[in-house]
Amino acid sequence: MINCIGVLTSGGDAPGMNACIRAVVRTAMARHLQVKAINQGFDGVMNCDFKDLQARDVGGIIQQGGTILQTARCKEFYTPEGQDKGLKNLRYGGIDAVIVIGGDGSMRAAMALHERGFPVIGVPASIDNDIWGTNMAIGVDTALNTIVEAIDKLRDTASSHKRAFLVETMGRRCGYLAVMTGVIGGAEMVLIPEVDTPLEDVAETIAEAYARGKTHAIVIVAEGARFNATAVAEYLDKNAAALQTRVTILGHIQRGGRPTAYDRLLAARFGVKAVEALSEGAMGQMVAQTGREVALVPLAEVTSRQRGANLDYYRMGKMLAK
Repeated sequence: MINCIGVLTSGGDAPGMNACIRAVVRTAMARHLQVKAINQGFDGVMNCDFKDLQARDVGGIIQQGGTILQTARCKEFYTPEGQDKGLKNLRYGGIDAVIVIGGDGSMRAAMALHERGFPVIGVPASIDNDIWGTNMAIGVDTALNTIVEAIDKLRDTASSHKRAFLVETMGRRCGYLAVMTGVIGGAEMVLIPEVDTPLEDVAETIAEAYARGKTHAIVIVAEGARFNATAVAEYLDKNAAALQTRVTILGHIQRGGRPTAYDRLLAARFGVKAVEALSEGAMGQMVAQTGREVALVPLAEVTSRQRGANLDYYRMGKMLAK
């Protein structure tokens, strides 16, 4: 029987994590369950860094980016010895089940708990949107809005100077952010890990854009593409210096900021569903957005595959850039 739920945030932070924590706490209280914060992700599990959470502890956090529980990556937990220690600590702390809010690595850690018989529910939170089984993860919409705002500002200065801007987004293994930014930001070209693009094609695309009368060129480069933005710029400077390129690496600015209305609602729905699932006996599942519904997907399925960018959107972006 579950009386106390532990909640942690792990891996990279994502806007909306706090809204999810709030939903977990208040849904649990409505079901007369206790909630304990596990601080610093799985490091907190290893160090017994647990604290009771009440309704007022999560008041006024829904609009905050980041995570009040803080987050960390814990190598120790990925060892069998670390997992044994973690389970012992959770039981010692009176925690009967855990809700893990985080990305792909966090879901693998949640799966490790499940494989050892401990009740766990995962909540996808990753701006890269690279988690299998869900159409959308917490933080993606906010990150996209941040990137598009930057693109809009860069286009102003790019047009003023007739320059090509190479804008690097996050996305080590998944080009979702770059592809979607290319479509909604009106980029001339997108480079992603899923598609191998020769550097010669980049120079040709920019030159053709100017030939069609454009006063600027925006190229979106996912950090995990074969050539990152810096490498592309070096090639263009050496082989097409007349194009006047500039590099903007957005970096961790994509992770911060107030979560959008969409992310707040998604986080609330995920948090409520996670508590309800545990209360009803579900184990080893991840909450997921499937169409318009929030459903459960087995962690075994989630951790066996990786979500990539939708290449239909990639092709759409190429067509609309003409």
